[in-house]
Amino acid sequence: MNELLNQLSICIERGKADSKSPYPPDLKDQPGAAELTRQLLNDGVSPNEILQGALIPGMRRVGDKFSKGQAFIPDLLIASKAMKASMNLLKPYFDSGAEGRKGRFVLGTVKGDLHDIGKNLVGMVLEGNGWEVIDLGVDVPAEKFLEAVKQNPSCYIGISALLTTTMLYMDEIVKKLKSYKSDIPIFIGGAPVSHEFSKRIGADGYFPGPQQLVNFLESNN
Repeated sequence: MNELLNQLSICIERGKADSKSPYPPDLKDQPGAAELTRQLLNDGVSPNEILQGALIPGMRRVGDKFSKGQAFIPDLLIASKAMKASMNLLKPYFDSGAEGRKGRFVLGTVKGDLHDIGKNLVGMVLEGNGWEVIDLGVDVPAEKFLEAVKQNPSCYIGISALLTTTMLYMDEIVKKLKSYKSDIPIFIGGAPVSHEFSKRIGADGYFPGPQQLVNFLESNN
């Protein structure tokens, strides 16, 4: 069983979604994430054990490599594709409440900003590490974030901006959310923002990459 979980973890890390996936070449025609997940479920392994024992370690390894400059955006994208092939089979168990998730994370790019690559990468890594992600998309006003908080009172918030002109809108979003629920955890990210800016607007943290955020959440939960 441990060997199957290890194989699945490697498939996640290296982006082998299923047996038909041509990449990586050295794993051609071998079972991928979908087949291994199905086999593990058929063998009676719990969805949470598959998530914790294979998907999360695989995504964490590729995330750590990305943080160190040893992996790149395409590597994260194919790892995410493999992870989603597995999660498609596990999701019904989590949606039914039969299996738990670590928490709920609401993500969005601020109003006036249409960039979503960074936000999407954060969502992929969070989901691959056992979080339920609610993606509000791009060009998101403060009111939409507030509505998401009202619908998901125990959620975490992630706000993204790529432009120096739109990052200033983060201040309004943070103030509106904190005035509604002072203890809601709000994290910001994006090329123009910094730890200093995060402190100045009253956010709870800034992270330059998705794995740093995940590591922080793991150490504080």
